[in-house]
Amino acid sequence: MGATTVIASDNLRAAVDSEGAQLLSLALDGREYLWRGDGRWWPRRAPVLFPIVGALRGDRCTTQQGPATMAQHGIARTHEHEVVDVRPASVTFRLTDDEGTRGQWPYAFSLSMTYAVGDGALAQTFSVENTGDVPMPFQLGGHPAFNVPLEPGSGEAFEDWVLEFAEPWTYEAPVIHDRLIDWSDRVAVVDDEAVLPLSHRLFDRDAIVLQDVPGRTVRLEGTRSGHGVEVNFPGFKYCGIWSAAGDAPFVAVEPWTGTATGTDEGDAMEGKRGVTLLAPGGTFERTFTVRPF
Repeated sequence: MGATTVIASDNLRAAVDSEGAQLLSLALDGREYLWRGDGRWWPRRAPVLFPIVGALRGDRCTTQQGPATMAQHGIARTHEHEVVDVRPASVTFRLTDDEGTRGQWPYAFSLSMTYAVGDGALAQTFSVENTGDVPMPFQLGGHPAFNVPLEPGSGEAFEDWVLEFAEPWTYEAPVIHDRLIDWSDRVAVVDDEAVLPLSHRLFDRDAIVLQDVPGRTVRLEGTRSGHGVEVNFPGFKYCGIWSAAGDAPFVAVEPWTGTATGTDEGDAMEGKRGVTLLAPGGTFERTFTVRPF
């Protein structure tokens, strides 16, 4: 773990780690909403995903700059990020390419992560700059996980929680096989419904990969407590919903611009779903918000 920066506004408080620029805590009125990172299930809490989302076939891909080798979700989550701006209610971190990153990802870049609290919500902003002289392909995403149930010993069960969408819709999710997504093999998630009751069995096959979510909003709520979070992610085509196998007491809501490699895709990074090709000198920004209640 690196250095921790705490930001706050009114009754909302967040803490962020310089290692991976990872959110460590999100508390409203002293109540902790963010997953605590218990290694029995999953030691992370809210990693930053860049320059890939999910897994590559064999942890490898090809690019116009040569081969790239990266573990699941890319390189940002494992590197120390420089703190470049701190204010009472916001903090900005920056990761720039160096010898270590170029050994995995052969591009020049600057990734800035800004966390800001205000008006009862946390905003997480990604800003990617291509500092090189060739177009750079990439994906990015968030991975915040939340306590489900919210408070241990409350008497509330995992099954008392639901995912709620902005409106009823029908959707079949692709199945994940060995970390790759098979878009030709699908399972029903909702059928003209706005509410998906949660159960651990939903995650027997890994994450639920959602595409084009109505209103780009997902609400994770405990039906007994009335508490939860609302995640709003304009500009993100995909959203992963995930919990670790077994009885893990958390659910991650993950806004993504792209997805893990599909079984129907080759290994060229430029051909993967949701890839952004950023011109030299160009900047790409996306923001999602988390509103605890």
